[in-house]
Amino acid sequence: MDLRVVTYNVHKCRGLDGRTTAIRIAEVLGEVEPDIAALQEIMEHQAQAIASKLAMGLVMGENRKHLGYVYGNAVLSRFPIRASRNYDLTVQGRESRGCLRADVVWRLSAVLHVFNVHLGTSFLERRFQARRLVSADLLSDLSLERPRLVLGDFNEWTRGLATRLLRSHLQSVDIQTHLRRSHTYPGVLPFLHLDHIYYDPELQLSRLTLWRTRKAIVASDHLPLAAEFTVA
Repeated sequence: MDLRVVTYNVHKCRGLDGRTTAIRIAEVLGEVEPDIAALQEIMEHQAQAIASKLAMGLVMGENRKHLGYVYGNAVLSRFPIRASRNYDLTVQGRESRGCLRADVVWRLSAVLHVFNVHLGTSFLERRFQARRLVSADLLSDLSLERPRLVLGDFNEWTRGLATRLLRSHLQSVDIQTHLRRSHTYPGVLPFLHLDHIYYDPELQLSRLTLWRTRKAIVASDHLPLAAEFTVA
């Protein structure tokens, strides 16, 4: 069985042309055709419009309000979502951050735990958030089933603590091996690697794609990073 997932920081659906439109983001995702999409920097009404356009289920993780709207991370799924939980990763004095968990029912009623992450831009902030991610009440929660899938915008372009800790618990998608490049951001001229995907070994990575169409380049400052997994 194959599974296609994508992580995509949509930048509040504001494109490089100055237009703010959720429908264009939905069109980009329609090209990718993911089974599960993890979106960061999105408002709830935008996520609802995208989910409706793509006929996908939706759960939202609120990190704060923006212009009066619920704002944070969203998970869209073609499979049923049994439950969801939003974990607070906020460091005092910094922007509110979170990790959204969606429990997706798939593959003979098994559960896939999808964690959508958006870490902070400060080095010390990410160190705190990395330890929080692998703590006993989050990724290391013994009540979780396998497999787990962690993806999002980690704002970490070097092998910092978040990268080291997550790689000690999960497999890491190596973009250099699959894409023959080491950078994914920004979409126009990538020179940083901010978008990451981690997974349990029950999932076998078969293909990785950085979706770099003309529409995708304009729609957000990030590009969709799509991974295809084969499951025994």
